[in-house]
Amino acid sequence: MTNVAEPSLLRPGHNCWRVAPCTRFAMLVDADAYFPVLRQALTRAEHSIFILGWDIDSRTRLQPESPTDGLPAELRDFLNALCRRRRGLRVYVLSWDYAMVFALEREFLPAAKAHWQAHRRLSFCLDGNHPVGASHHQKVVVIDHRLAFVGGLDLTIRRWDTHHHLPDDPRRVDPDGKPYAPFHDVQCMVDGEAAHALGELAADRWLRATGRHPRVPPPLAASATDLWPEQVAPDITNVPVGISRTFPMRDDEPGISEIRTLYSDAIGAARDSIYLENQYFSSGLIADAFAARLREPDAPDIALVSRRTESGWLEEASMGVLRARLYRRLRAADPEGRFQLYCPHVPGLGDACVNVHSKIMAVDDRLLTIGSANLSNRSFGLDTECNLAIESRGDPRIAAAIRAMRDRLLCEHLAVTPDALHQAMDAHPRLNAALAALHRPEGRTLQPFAPAVPDDVDAALPDATLLDPMEPIDAEQVMAEFVGPDARPHVASRVALLVAFVLLLAGVVFAWHYTPLREWADFRHVLALVQRLDDMPMAPLAMMGAFVAGGLALFPVTVLIVVTVVVFGPLYGGAIALAGTVLSTAAGYTVGRLLGRNAVRRFGGRRLNRLSQKVSQHGLLAMVALRLVPVAPFTLVNLVVGASRIRLRDCLLGTAIGMSPGIIVSASLVDRIAAVAQHPEPKTFALLALVLLIPAALWWMLRRRRQRRSRAAHGHVRAGTGPQPPHCCRPPSGEGAR
Repeated sequence: MTNVAEPSLLRPGHNCWRVAPCTRFAMLVDADAYFPVLRQALTRAEHSIFILGWDIDSRTRLQPESPTDGLPAELRDFLNALCRRRRGLRVYVLSWDYAMVFALEREFLPAAKAHWQAHRRLSFCLDGNHPVGASHHQKVVVIDHRLAFVGGLDLTIRRWDTHHHLPDDPRRVDPDGKPYAPFHDVQCMVDGEAAHALGELAADRWLRATGRHPRVPPPLAASATDLWPEQVAPDITNVPVGISRTFPMRDDEPGISEIRTLYSDAIGAARDSIYLENQYFSSGLIADAFAARLREPDAPDIALVSRRTESGWLEEASMGVLRARLYRRLRAADPEGRFQLYCPHVPGLGDACVNVHSKIMAVDDRLLTIGSANLSNRSFGLDTECNLAIESRGDPRIAAAIRAMRDRLLCEHLAVTPDALHQAMDAHPRLNAALAALHRPEGRTLQPFAPAVPDDVDAALPDATLLDPMEPIDAEQVMAEFVGPDARPHVASRVALLVAFVLLLAGVVFAWHYTPLREWADFRHVLALVQRLDDMPMAPLAMMGAFVAGGLALFPVTVLIVVTVVVFGPLYGGAIALAGTVLSTAAGYTVGRLLGRNAVRRFGGRRLNRLSQKVSQHGLLAMVALRLVPVAPFTLVNLVVGASRIRLRDCLLGTAIGMSPGIIVSASLVDRIAAVAQHPEPKTFALLALVLLIPAALWWMLRRRRQRRSRAAHGHVRAGTGPQPPHCCRPPSGEGAR
């Protein structure tokens, strides 16, 4: 009997970039399976190695034991040794130029070229070429464009673990010797044309991040060395592989959301079961797709394996809250109990579970996708992602391979043999019923759980558009209000920030004065002591020097202004603060000019570099606007402006003009707050209220004026008489416009 091929779910240009054949496909479960195989393959590289990651740590050991291949253990030294040993080999390492919120979790100063680039053919780059809030999240390694690895595993610390996930494995420690929790992840390995396509993807990522074309290998040669490690038996051979991506919208390029579409299509096509493993579950789009299927009379079972708790307070207060909200929605849409959330439980961990970091989905025995994309909005629209997918299309051979790879994951989590799993599946055709039959409360198992969040915390946090955005912030639109041929500096935002800061300071003062805190210290005495600092020799010069040093050290200039006014008084202190900010600007400008535009781009990123172009075009007016509106940190503006073509005179004069209103407001508020703290009388309170009323009234007037102008502009547009935006400013049509 001839098998009739089913319609393909994978459609290039719709839910994937390409469908390319591979000779061998293997799923590598956990880093103990991936890292040694990768190390062996890397030693066979002849032409090029591309390593893309969200985090790449030079101290990473690809195996906990001492290596026996005669090469160094740690990643950076290992790659440099490969370059020395193999003449002509080039290594390209691309890691995300991370946000400072992750600084304590990462290697210190990984951007220092002297740290990574010990060999001239090893190139390391931190990729900051992203829209605001986005990140590079792909985890891809390509060797000679002939062997490629894709999945959820970065080449970084705190990733290695075995499939046993022992609670006290002595080998599971970071470079400082500190143990970390059991960690589960999945990577896959492909060769053939699929690997070559991934090599093109990696080379393009390098070009976009650095502006430099990497050297790529020549076309596939029949006599080339086989890079496939002998110890890995492929899970399937001669199978087409779909490559799906996420790429954020930027400049005039529309966004790419192939992975989002692939997930939606696959969920809609499911018949019996959907099995997922994922670090997060915060995407409302996925929850809506689940809910639509769960409302159907014969809905498929959905089993989502994730970690029980998020990593740290930031993720718990964002992704954790979103997951709890979606879980409640699905429970309401799931009358038959088809949806279940699980975490892998290992005895000895207490109430904790294995840290699930994998990103995998198996739909029936029809489709399997493995990659870097989380079930989050940002993975579907904001970050760069890469997933691979294979589909059976009715081919029993491929269907059996997809089912076997899914079952291998279930056997690991449940600690059962394949025969025991198959017996449970035969006795309980529904996936969640079979998992319930294999549940062992006293042993290793998949533990059902219901995420919860306190009502007060849930109510206090915003919705997913802020906690888990899908689209980048339009920095160009923000700057258009302040820098342009018809720009009129908008001071409301800066006034509001300054007022909020000083009011916070006032709250501390009053708490100190009127609460039990006064038993610990007398604020008036402290204030008097601080104010006597102006009697010290050369105090004004020292304070201005502090502005220069603080500016170079990224210390907030607003804090320095407030301290200066407190120490030297409103008039004298305001003058010193203004002089200090101008001197600090000159120092930062000089550093930016010496470093040059290419070096400063590392500090400011593309957004500030686009700003520098506008500053150079509009000179003094643009500089005033940049100081009035806090669109970027004071120090970064100094560096970027120094690297641009603006004149030093315009830079300093614009700083003096733009900073003066903020300094005046700060001096007035600090002076009145100090007066209230020292003499809490009705008169001093009334003067403080009057000073607060002035910036508040200014803010209200500017806001009303802007609203009137906005309504008038919208009226013109509706009437068809207003000017139309140029083509480059119009939102692109299609997927990226949403």
